[in-house]
Amino acid sequence: MREVAVVGVGQSKFGRISDMTLAELAWQAVKQALQDAGITQKDVEMVSFSNVGGWSSEPLPAIAVNEYSGVSGVGTYRVEAACASGSAALATAHSLVASGAVDIALAVGVEKMTEVPTPMAVELIGRSGNYFWEFSQFGLTFPGYYALYATAYMNEHSATEEDLASVAVKNHYYASYNENASFQKRITVEDVLKSKYVAWPLKLYDCSPITDGAAAVVLASEDAARKLTDTPVWIRGIGYASDTSNLSKRPNFLSLRAAREAAQKAYKKSGIDPSRPHRQIDVAEVHDCFTIAEIIAYEDLGFAPRGGGHVLAREGETYKGGLIAVNLDGGLKAKGHPIGATGVSMAAEITKQLRQQVRGERQADIVKGAGLAHNVGGTGHYAYVSVFSLKKS
Repeated sequence: MREVAVVGVGQSKFGRISDMTLAELAWQAVKQALQDAGITQKDVEMVSFSNVGGWSSEPLPAIAVNEYSGVSGVGTYRVEAACASGSAALATAHSLVASGAVDIALAVGVEKMTEVPTPMAVELIGRSGNYFWEFSQFGLTFPGYYALYATAYMNEHSATEEDLASVAVKNHYYASYNENASFQKRITVEDVLKSKYVAWPLKLYDCSPITDGAAAVVLASEDAARKLTDTPVWIRGIGYASDTSNLSKRPNFLSLRAAREAAQKAYKKSGIDPSRPHRQIDVAEVHDCFTIAEIIAYEDLGFAPRGGGHVLAREGETYKGGLIAVNLDGGLKAKGHPIGATGVSMAAEITKQLRQQVRGERQADIVKGAGLAHNVGGTGHYAYVSVFSLKKS
C-alpha cells in the first residue's frame, strides 16, 4: 500500500446558504482545494462524494456537482454513512490512492439542509436512527437519542448541566475566530443554562445546528504529493467500525462502541499509544453533534478515563494549552454540521492546523506533528477515526 497525503483543502462558509444551489456551494470548496493543491480539474482521476440528502432539491447530486465543478467524465461514487459520510468518502478515496488505482483523488462533501423546514429536517434525521422501532413507535429524534446518553452519563458519573455547557462555551469561543463558522458569537455557561430545553437535559445551546455547507480535500500518492507541495500532510491511519441500529441491543449509553473500536484500529495503524494518545497528538476534531457527544468522545478516544470526560471539560483541558486542543474551529456545535460535509471539513481543518495555516487564536501549538479526526454517524451506527501527520508512517 502506498503512502497517501492531503495536498489541498477547501471549505465554504457554513450556515444558512440561500443564494447558491447545491452544485454552486460544492464548487466553493472544490475550487479552493484544487487551487491549494496547485492542480486543475484535468488532474483529478476519481471523485468520492459525500451527501446524505433527502432535504435538498437535487436527489442524485454527485454527477451534477462534478459537471458544475468541471470534472465530468471521471470515475465517481456517492458514499453514505449518516453523519460520518464525509469521513467514509475520505476513507474510500484514500484506499483508491493507497492501492495504486489512481494517483490523485478528490473527496467532496456537501449538504443543503435548510431547503426544507426545520421540523422536516429533524424528522428526516430522526428516521435514520432506527425507523421501525425507535422512531415510529417512540418518536425518538436525535436530541432525544443524545438526551438518553446525557442522562445515563450524568447519573453514572455525577456530571452536571454546567459541565455540558462548558463544551458549548469552548466551541463558541473558537468559532468566534472562524470566518467560516455558522455561529461567531461567544456565549457563557449562563447563556447555555438559560436556553430552552430541547430534550432534557439538552438545551438549545447543547445542540448543533441544521446547516448548509461544503468541504473538499485532494489526496495524492507520495510521488504525486512530492511534486505538488512541500508541506504534505500524511494520512497515517484510518480506523472504522459500526454498531447496532437499535439502541436496545447495546450494552449501555455511556460510550459508543464503534468509536472505541475505530480509535483502536486507527492508533494501531498509526503507531499511537492507545493508553496515552494525547501525548502524540497536538489537535483533535471530535464529533460534538451535542455537548454530551464531545464528552463521551474524550473517553472513547482515550484522552480521559471512563467517567473523566466531563472533568476535562469542566477544567478547560481541551482548550489550546490544555491536555489536548479539541475543536478549535468551533466543532459541529458552533461551526455547524452540514452532515455530508462534516468529516471532510474535519480533515481540512486538521490539515491546516498541522501546516500552521490557521490564523490567530485558533492555531494549535504544533509540537508532535499529528492530528486526529473523530466522526460518528447516527447514534453510534458508524464511526471513523483518522490520524494525520507531518511525518510518513
